[in-house]
Amino acid sequence: MPTEWFVPLRRNLGKKNCEFSEEHIRAISDLVVNPVETEKSKIFPNEAFGYWKVTVDRPLRLAVDLSPTRLERFEQTCAKGKEEPLANQANRVAEALGAGPHLDFNTFMDVCKADADKHGVKLTAKRKKLLQSELSETSEDAAPVLKKVHKPGKASPNPIHGLFEAEVYGKTCVVEYEPDTALRDSEQLPLLEEGGIEAFFRREVLPYTPDAWIDPGKTLVGYELSFTRHFYRPAPMRNLDEIKADIYALEQETEGLLEQIVGEAE
Repeated sequence: MPTEWFVPLRRNLGKKNCEFSEEHIRAISDLVVNPVETEKSKIFPNEAFGYWKVTVDRPLRLAVDLSPTRLERFEQTCAKGKEEPLANQANRVAEALGAGPHLDFNTFMDVCKADADKHGVKLTAKRKKLLQSELSETSEDAAPVLKKVHKPGKASPNPIHGLFEAEVYGKTCVVEYEPDTALRDSEQLPLLEEGGIEAFFRREVLPYTPDAWIDPGKTLVGYELSFTRHFYRPAPMRNLDEIKADIYALEQETEGLLEQIVGEAE
């Protein structure tokens, strides 16, 4: 919409200080009823204003620390929460695995579950969360944390949508990983993107973060009308002669000021 299409208000209404005249309204209505491409009007398909907002996740990777210092701190935390059995379990697991750091949180949890079954400790969701938050740190070198292992034949590998083929307990399975919310990102791409979301993802994301995936449940569709993008006309660049003339004029002005300053100093 041309910026010159307005008339000033006699009295401002808050931040509003201009409006369309009857002539402007009639011109716009005519273009809507009889659309035509001009310098002041353009025709686009609806999809040209739409976009996908895609959520990109990467796996959570945790390294487990079972050093004496970390275990002592864990015991204090468990004492405050009245979770002494969990602290005892952590000490037993540390004796079995060593101080670490251990770069496979899944193996650590397997040992914890086996110990829990042996000693009658219930590994509730709260206790699992405590083990994760108090005894582990994110590490790029660690293995991804498993979220779900699908039964054979129940799911097909689809890495772009977070279904990965992996070996679990010696068997090839389709798995999902826990997402690392600290690494979560989003991409906004046009509905008219050639090849759609997957083509964009393969071209712009996977070469840099090969372990990333799209969460299709979080994909949103939005629309944005940007008049500036479609109607902006950059000011024409000045030619060299005009620029040189300005430079010479500045030089002459500077010389005159310098002579004036020197003259006053004398």
